[in-house]
Amino acid sequence: MDNRAIARVFGQIADLLEIKGENAFKIRAYRSAADLLGEHPHAVATLDAEQLRELPGIGKDLAAKIRELVDTGDCTYHRELLQQFSPSILDLLRLQGVGPKTVAMLYGTLGIQSVEDLAAAARDGRLRTIKGMGGKKEALILKAIEERQRDAGRTLLPLASAVAGDIVRYLRERAGHVEFLPVGSLRRGCETCGDIDILAVGGEPGLMDAFVQFPGVERVLARGETKSSVRLAGGIQADLRLVSPESRGAAMQYFTGSKAHNIALRDRAVQRGLKLNEYGLYAIADDSRLAGETEESIYAALGLSWVDPALREDRGEMAAAVAGRLPQLVTDADLRGDLHMHTTETDGRDDLETMAAAAHAMGHRYIAITEHSQALAMANGLDERRALEHAARVRALNGRFEGLTLLAGIECDILADGRLDLADDCLAQLDIVVASVHSQMTQEPAQITDRLLRAIECPWVDVLGHPTARRLLRREPMRFDFDAVVSAAARLGVAMEVNCQVERLDLNDTHARLARDRGVRIVISTDAHSTLELRNQHWGVQTARRAWLEPDDVLNTRDVESMTRLLRRHRN
Repeated sequence: MDNRAIARVFGQIADLLEIKGENAFKIRAYRSAADLLGEHPHAVATLDAEQLRELPGIGKDLAAKIRELVDTGDCTYHRELLQQFSPSILDLLRLQGVGPKTVAMLYGTLGIQSVEDLAAAARDGRLRTIKGMGGKKEALILKAIEERQRDAGRTLLPLASAVAGDIVRYLRERAGHVEFLPVGSLRRGCETCGDIDILAVGGEPGLMDAFVQFPGVERVLARGETKSSVRLAGGIQADLRLVSPESRGAAMQYFTGSKAHNIALRDRAVQRGLKLNEYGLYAIADDSRLAGETEESIYAALGLSWVDPALREDRGEMAAAVAGRLPQLVTDADLRGDLHMHTTETDGRDDLETMAAAAHAMGHRYIAITEHSQALAMANGLDERRALEHAARVRALNGRFEGLTLLAGIECDILADGRLDLADDCLAQLDIVVASVHSQMTQEPAQITDRLLRAIECPWVDVLGHPTARRLLRREPMRFDFDAVVSAAARLGVAMEVNCQVERLDLNDTHARLARDRGVRIVISTDAHSTLELRNQHWGVQTARRAWLEPDDVLNTRDVESMTRLLRRHRN
């Protein structure tokens, strides 16, 4: 049993306990355990009870439940909780605006235990009979259900990548001579993926037996000689296709997509008397094969520069490939620092020195410690006094880690009326201020727009953090006049963030490209709440690549002196 599967069970226990109304300490213990286990760099299943108890927050009881789950594939406590409800009750928690307390209320008053039950109650007007529920809340719930149904079958990019990696490692152990290549939306770096598509170059039909026996398989959907499909735990579908070596490049290009890019490429082939498919590029006149072993050969035969998979969305990449003007996309290695992270001073899981040491080990040249401000009371946010005291502790660490500069910052809440959560004289004494929205996200678009505009007028705001406040597959982005906000950010010198949290990736690729085109500099920051989350930087870079961003477009590709000079607070 892998770490994600163990973490999923403990997360469900936390959710079920919250629905039951158990005490907050117990709920937090299971929720923290789920976070820890899901992010642990080593296989938790290989640890015995004593080793498990050495992990932070894992006591005797939790260690025993982990071992029971690993040894038997089941957890008695989890099963007993599930027996008290319909398993479908957990699906309600995936709806925007529906938390465990709301689920408990819906269950206790109307017996609602599924999304279908909730939709029927909303349509029938029964939700309005519950105190605190009105027509507006009813409409929001119906909208959330519609959005959830639209996103059904989608998986967050990092999870899809991890699952694909597990499958590839499993297959390589059984067929080391075969080249396994993940393709599709995963290779393009899309923020969410549908099916996981893997090519097996040079594989034999017998490989399909190993694939359908992968430990995570819940159901075999199809088993063929050259293609098989399975459904994995968690509902993810994975497909494996056998490809001959001579068609490797053609198959990579075809199955990577996108559909729109492929159509444009095939049209270009037809215009030249050629045909392009998953087997190769051929002359229509005599069916002679011109290319197919590599992607580069296909693009070259069509008079194009090779197009990075991140750009294959038919958003201008064909014209750029013809003209030889494709961007030199930013890479993980280009980033020199991280400008948004949290420690145990607020809601982080690792302390200041531990976060600094981890960033130093990653090769960062600078980091900004940006704790939450006081409005986020549930995160133990800082008031002015604590913010400045913590800033002093951050700065005192400079010199401790050779070559690493620590910047004292804050993630300051943008309040409902656009005011900043901390006083200007406090913000002025910090090195960097990230301003973000964490509440009142359902305000009318005009209100949100005015709120953001007022916030970025503050001369001490350097970065607009996770600007649309979305949560992928959970919460839609705030609705506001993005054009107006981008124009103001460009005028005032405020950078905008691509937040690397796997459920955010906010700005998205389209918005990041638009902001760059308007003259706004982009920051790629992890918003890490633990050392393990510092690794999420890669997913923000993927988003930036899909946005056509080059290193110079990103503020934190510069050395600390150059980066600091370009912050809004130092703008002349």
